Parts: sequence; C-alpha cells; structure tokens
Amino acid sequence: MRHDILDIMTRRELFSSFLLAGALRAAGQAPFPGTPFHAYSRCLPDYLRGLAKKAVEKRDGELAKLVTAPAVEARQKWVRETLWKLIGGMPERTPLNARTTGSFERERYRVDKVIYESRPNLFISANLYIPKQGDGPFPAVLFQMGHTDDGKAHPNYQRCCQGLVQLGFVVLAFDPIGEGERIQYPDSSGTHTRLQDSDSEHTVPGKQMLLFGDTATRFQLWDAIRSLDYLISLPIVDPKRVGTTGHSGGGTLTMLLSGADQRLAAAAVCMGNLENVAALPFVSPGSTDDAEQDFVDAGPVGFDRWDLFYSFAPKPMLIWPSDRDFYATYSSEYIKNGWQEFQKLRKTYVTLNHADRLKWADTPLPHSLAYDSRLLVYNWFTRWLKGSAEPVREEPPVNPEAAATLRATESGNVNSLHSATAFTLNKSRQVERTPAPLDALLRISRGQATSKIIARQQTPRVTIEVLEVRSDPVVWLPTWLLTAKDTAPDKPVLLVLDTLASERLWFQPDADLAPGSPVVCAADIRGVGALVPEFSPGHADYAAWHKQEENYAWGSLMLGKPLVGQRVVDILAIVAALRQHPATAKRRILVAAAQKLTVPALFAAALDQRIDGLYLSGGLTSFRDVVDTEIYSHPFGNFVPGLLNHTDLPEVAASIAPRRIVLAGAVNANGGTANVAAVRQLYVGAHLTIEPDAKWTVEKLVSFAGA
Repeated sequence: MRHDILDIMTRRELFSSFLLAGALRAAGQAPFPGTPFHAYSRCLPDYLRGLAKKAVEKRDGELAKLVTAPAVEARQKWVRETLWKLIGGMPERTPLNARTTGSFERERYRVDKVIYESRPNLFISANLYIPKQGDGPFPAVLFQMGHTDDGKAHPNYQRCCQGLVQLGFVVLAFDPIGEGERIQYPDSSGTHTRLQDSDSEHTVPGKQMLLFGDTATRFQLWDAIRSLDYLISLPIVDPKRVGTTGHSGGGTLTMLLSGADQRLAAAAVCMGNLENVAALPFVSPGSTDDAEQDFVDAGPVGFDRWDLFYSFAPKPMLIWPSDRDFYATYSSEYIKNGWQEFQKLRKTYVTLNHADRLKWADTPLPHSLAYDSRLLVYNWFTRWLKGSAEPVREEPPVNPEAAATLRATESGNVNSLHSATAFTLNKSRQVERTPAPLDALLRISRGQATSKIIARQQTPRVTIEVLEVRSDPVVWLPTWLLTAKDTAPDKPVLLVLDTLASERLWFQPDADLAPGSPVVCAADIRGVGALVPEFSPGHADYAAWHKQEENYAWGSLMLGKPLVGQRVVDILAIVAALRQHPATAKRRILVAAAQKLTVPALFAAALDQRIDGLYLSGGLTSFRDVVDTEIYSHPFGNFVPGLLNHTDLPEVAASIAPRRIVLAGAVNANGGTANVAAVRQLYVGAHLTIEPDAKWTVEKLVSFAGA
C-alpha cells in the first residue's frame, strides 16, 4: 500500500500513542500535552549504528566459514586484494637510489645514516643499526614509528632499536611522513611541524588525496614496503628472517605491512589501533583515527582493521595493547573489541595448527613503548627469528642519542634535498575526467521519505507549522514552515539551510514575515542544529574530540555513506515533502544555503529538477582549490572520494542551467573571500550571478526569493 508523504501519523505511531495514552490513563496521569519532538541528536549516531551492524554481520558471516586451510587461504587472498583496492592500488616499484650519508660507532654496534627513495624524488631518512658481533647474514627487524614529532629519534624507539641490535638483529628505523627528518609542514626552525601535531602531518594531505581516490594509507604502506625492500636487499640480512614491529601509529602500520607483504617472518604490534570501526556495540562514529588508519568504503564489503591479521596467519604475531588505552587514548570499547577479535583470529591459527604463534600480552602501563613492552619485543623476535628458547630477562645497556647525531641530512629535513611531499605529489596529478553519475559518487540510496505535521500555531501575521521529515527510518528532520498572511499563490517556497540552527533567522525576536514574502521552510539536516550528534560514552576528552564533525565524516566514509551524501538525501526528502504539502505543492522551490551546506545544496539541485534556484552564501569555489592549497580549512564533511576524477563544483553548477544560481561571497579553500573575477572564470553560464558579499540575512534571502 502506498502512503502519502504527508502522513499525519503512521499506524505504528498511532498505535504506540494509543498504548501510551492508555497506560497514562491507567496510571491516573494525563497524556503529555506538548509537541512530540524526536531525540534528534541520536539520528546520525543511530544511522551509522545501523550501517555498522550490517558490516559486522557481513564480516562475521565470512569469518564463520574459515574452518579449513583452503578457506583461510582464500580469505587471505581476498584481504590482500581488498586492501589494495580500498586504499588506491599498488604503486609501481621504482629505483630506491639508496645511499649512506654518514655513520657512527658504539661499543657493540654501528649506525649508518641512509637515504632512499620510495618513489621518484620522495626521500626517506633512516638509521640502519648493524651488530658488531657475529657473522651475517643476520635476522632483521623493520622498526616503524608511532606518531611523534621526532620520529626515529624518539628516546624509547631508540632504546628498542639499540636493544635489538645488541641482541644480534639488523634494525632499520625509518621516518614516516610528517616525523623526524620528514616534517612536511615545517615551522621556522625547519625541523618541527607548524601544524597542530604529527598526526595532522598525516591527515591534512590524506584528506586531499581522497579527492583523487588515493589515500594516506597507500602512501604510508608503500613507504614501509620500500623500506622492507631496502632492508632485505642488504647482504648482511637473511631475507627469510625479517620481522617488523612498531608502537602506536607504528603498531597500526605494522598491521598494514603484515597484512600486505608476505615476505615477513614475524611481527609484533604494540598499542596499534586494535578496534574495528564496525563493531558491536558501536560507539558512534566508530573508532576513527588518523587518515592512514581509516579504510574508506570498507564497511559495505565486510573489511575491517582486524582482517589485516588474518592475511598474516599462521606466522608469529604478537599483539599487545595498553589496558589503560580504553579510557585514555582510544574508544571505551578498545580493549573489549580487541579481545573479542583476538578470539576469532585465534580460531584461524588453530585451524592452521599453529595456535602457539599467536599471543596477546597486554600491559597496565600507559601508552608508551616502555621497558616491559620492549622486553616482549626482544623475546618475541629472539624466539621466532633466531630460534632461541632462552628468555631475555634484562634489556641490554641503552643510551638514546641526540636527534642531530642520527640525522641522515645535514639540515635535519629531507626538504633540503628538494624532496617531494604528500601534498606536492597530490597537487601535481593530472587526470582526465570521466563522467560518472553524481548519486553514485555520493553513495546515495533513497527510500520513501515521509513527513508529518506535529504542531501548528497562528499569529496575526504568520502561520507556523512544525513538520518532521523522515529521510531514513532512523532520521527525522525538524522543519519549520512559515507562511505570511495573504501570501500569493505564485510566491515560491524558500528552503533555508543554516549551518547553526534552522530557526536562527526566523524567530529573532519573534516569527514574522512581511505580506508578500515567500513561504519559508527552515530545516536542520544531519549533523547540523538539532541533529548535532550526542556525546558517545567513554572518557570525556575522547568523547568530546570524537564528537567533532570530521570524525563523523570519517566514520561515514568508512561505512560507505559520505556525510555530504547523507545531507543531500535529507535535502531531497524535504523537497519531496514540500511537493506533497498542500500549502507548497504547487509553488516553485528555491534553496538558500550557507557555508558548508552550499555543497550538499548544489549536489541536491543537480539531482532534483524540482529545485528551481539556489542562493549559495560563502560557498567553496572548487575542490581543485582544496588540492592546490597547502593549508586549507574547508570542512571534511563535504569531501567525496574520487570526486576530482569525474567532476568539480563549477561543472556541477553548469549542469543546473538554466535554473538560477547566485554565488554570494564564494570562498577559497583557506576560507578567504574569492575574487569575483576569478569566480566568474570558474563558473560560466548566463544562469549564474556572482556577488561579492556572503550576505545571510532575512532581508537578503527574502529578496533573493522575490527576484
């Protein structure tokens, strides 16, 4: 049976209300007389929770099939192929051009300072620790850094490398992007980041890469693979006895490398991100983290972080978190989810008859590669790469060096070698755009939207209706419909999308519209106004940081539904509701949007011919400008993976002709007002009006609707 979009109340809601009224009467209480608003702050979390549930069920269903060795091997092949597919594909191997720039000696080992290229003109700075005692070829360990400004010079990372080399291992410790001698956004010193932290050094360019369908994951994983290439190429290294380890972000990179490269013989993950994004219970928006740790579109295919371990089985894998991290670093579900996933992984090792090669060894100490954790690393590799059953009970004597002593460059930064960076490589891309349906790029799927009137009030000058538009089974959009007295039938309805709150302009200090004004529809959409998500459970600092829109954008991308696409669905649902409402069904529909909401408004108009015109205030000029701008500020919630391989905002605007668009005070990627002439060069067509100022007032919006 078809239900009109303007259902006053669905049967289920009517039945629920009937039961509630009956219960209240039985209890001697009067029914609640107020307006039955929904808990809008739960809408976006609940929507993502539903996506996560589907992802978990899909993945668990596949894991349940891993009861034979051939089934495991098939899953491992799928994991490796899916990983590369999700992160942008395997790059081409190019000459490493490795060279030693210096060295120094200590009593029991030597340290070479080396430079090599993971891609042409992309330099990696590293230290090679070589034992002085024993005959090679030696077992070796690739050491991967956590997120720290000093990279390979971090004291505890040095201690671990020094300990390993004195136990008879060759160790290669390399700087990942954004750390040590590979700071990409240096301050005036040239050796420290001017960004917020080293995490930002990964994520700022990582977000730009997504616009071309590339990822920071691929970038960092390839650096690790090429570092492994260099290590294995050394005559002093036994290529069959090479392992890898890392702490924190380096632990997560260890997971990535062990999942992608079959040459490793053993691995040890210390306090990496051991929580799946799609997990139950789902702590919205999921365990999002730095750009390289977030697998875009992984949820719909049933891929998650713990799948990286399956690819490595049954090789020796040590997994150890800090138990304290569940409240101090990661999600409140970090330890619980990690332990649950470990039990699933263990079944695979049992199936392959090597349960002894998988170990969980947590610590109560804080998030650091502390003494107890380093001993675990020593013993793990001594056992599995040297075949020694004798435990290492005490760390060899270690003494961290000054950062300058370890430098492979004279300046302390590979930028002095005119090295490429993640930003410059991404900016230099030349792509030939291929047409693609916009709704496919946005990952949009639309069900049947519904709406209902939940309240109506009349003033001498304005009729106010409170509507709820349902754009998804768990998403309700509070919508205000204001109609001035004696509004003519030919006046349009103006849908207003405010970045702060739908009612901000229209109830200050009182609802009022002059006779002859358009019908005003002011609505909140996902993540905005009333739909700003609630705080998730867990440590207050983590919950507050995780509530930021950027994390919801990452969580949405990983679960296969970009936040901007969700907002487009909301706008289209409101437009559909207006087309069904008796007061607006025959009126033209115009949309006015401010700042970050201009992008979903433009996309919505491109997808729905029923939107007759747009007023875009303070909107972004183009995503190409985001790619070209080193330090940009445009909200990540509008990013669409691979968008620039197919289209950009000026092309989308051109496709809307002849419908009218006003671009008022358009801004560059860094938030500065763009030059009108420059905007006009980007945006062509007689249907476009370019205005210098981003005006956002009742008077301006009413004037636009009356033009």
